[in-house]
Amino acid sequence: MTAAGGGAPAEAGAPAARRQAGREAPDQPFASDHADQGRDLGSGADQRARPPQARPGAPRADHSRLTVLSGPSGVGKSTVVAELRSSSPEIWISVSATTRKPRPGELNGREYHFVDENEFDRMAAAGELLEYAEFAGNKYGTPREPVARRVAQGLPTLLEIDLAGARQVKQAMPEALLVFLEPPSWEELVRRLTGRGTEPPEVIERRLAVAKDELAAAGEFDVTLVNTSVTEVCRQMVTLINSNQ
Repeated sequence: MTAAGGGAPAEAGAPAARRQAGREAPDQPFASDHADQGRDLGSGADQRARPPQARPGAPRADHSRLTVLSGPSGVGKSTVVAELRSSSPEIWISVSATTRKPRPGELNGREYHFVDENEFDRMAAAGELLEYAEFAGNKYGTPREPVARRVAQGLPTLLEIDLAGARQVKQAMPEALLVFLEPPSWEELVRRLTGRGTEPPEVIERRLAVAKDELAAAGEFDVTLVNTSVTEVCRQMVTLINSNQ
């Protein structure tokens, strides 16, 4: 393995962090194939990696292999995913469920599947979530069935998630290909994380400490891509996802 996507302390049985830069809003809004995903909740980049190889228990030839994109907060995972949605609509991208309220401009089934606390807890207890966690008083999780169905159908399938979520998915689906998105440099990641200038110093310090821990976990992943160019990262992601089929 090589060196690395929607945190705060998690509830019991869930990890401490979640996708989309510790469960913040994505870098930019997602586009989506609304008609399909709206039904799903129902019951220049450098590549430092070995070629993708099948692990024990890899899916049959008529199945695809889930690709998981992860990386530290601020590395640009959401920007990459947004570009893939636009340039490669054949790739199905998972949409998380959340208990938080929609923000202006967000649509159910596009940015998230919006559910209430009771429904989320029911889904978690029934094993309907591939992974889940709580952040800033809201719960987030990946519906299991839509992902499993696309993989079984042989469709190219992508999940963008944070480190803790990627670890849960690896436990649940060990055949998944884990891709870590790395910044060009530590200085660039610091610039991205502090660029807004709207957070107090203690919050920034905490985010940087979490980012260091996330970067240290890169060796847990199968492939590392360095985000020097969104276009190039997307090109390499498409190659990896297609080689996963």
